[in-house]
Amino acid sequence: MGIALIVHGGAGAIADNDVAPHREGARTAANIGWVILANGGNALDAVQAAIVSMEDDPAFDAGYGSYLNRDGQVEMDASFMDGRTLDAGSIAGVQHIKNPILVARRVMESEHTFLIAHGAERFATEQGIALIDEKEMRAPNAIAKWQECVNNPPPAPLAQYVPVHGTVGCVAIDQNGNIAAGTSTGGMSFKRVGRVGDSPIIGAGTYADNLLGGASATGWGEAITRVVLSKFAVDALANNRHPNEAARAAIEMLASRVGGTGGVIMVDRFGRIGFAFNTPRMAYAYLTPNKSVVASC
Repeated sequence: MGIALIVHGGAGAIADNDVAPHREGARTAANIGWVILANGGNALDAVQAAIVSMEDDPAFDAGYGSYLNRDGQVEMDASFMDGRTLDAGSIAGVQHIKNPILVARRVMESEHTFLIAHGAERFATEQGIALIDEKEMRAPNAIAKWQECVNNPPPAPLAQYVPVHGTVGCVAIDQNGNIAAGTSTGGMSFKRVGRVGDSPIIGAGTYADNLLGGASATGWGEAITRVVLSKFAVDALANNRHPNEAARAAIEMLASRVGGTGGVIMVDRFGRIGFAFNTPRMAYAYLTPNKSVVASC
């Protein structure tokens, strides 16, 4: 068993001119998380730091860069899970928080597991996390995408939905064998006000259990939620199954049962990494045993 970390920056129809920013953003995030693990830090801190990096990067649909809803505002979701204790924390529909993953972790460490909207933001202030003007979270590329949708409203995603790109996430295991997973998103482009996808749903967007492994999902949230994709993927690690096989099984099930599209990243209790996706592209990065970063999109 050794330390391991993998991140994703969304699975979907990522445009050619967005490939490089996604790949480099994922590479940067993976390196940030790895430094923490390599210096003896814990998986929770590594996952948090990697996701904060991607939330701050406008290339991704999370934090600053989040897609705007039909009213032209951000509504962000995030989740965090500790595989040692099975403690979990989620927030949904927040608009005034720069890094939602920070609040999701604080919820995980509280008496609750899920807070939404104004209640989540009030909790954040109680935890010393400052609120910001929602307008500060609207990146230029997200505004441009929203305007495109206003001019040409997209059809409802009823089947085989392939988003432009989705959530960000990270899974890691530290030197003590503790596994953590987290996911953060701005949600579907031009979504209904109040819409929540899979990302903050424990078992769907995120799951971690030291007995098996951890997973973070990305893609069409409504389909991922229906099959509880991350929990399915982690359960598929039973009998020492390799994470690549478990990830492929999960994505095949997503497609066959509900016609879903997306991706999943994984780390198992032995420190092995796996991932799979059935979309045109998925941004991801991970560290190999020789410490070199593999990043692709």
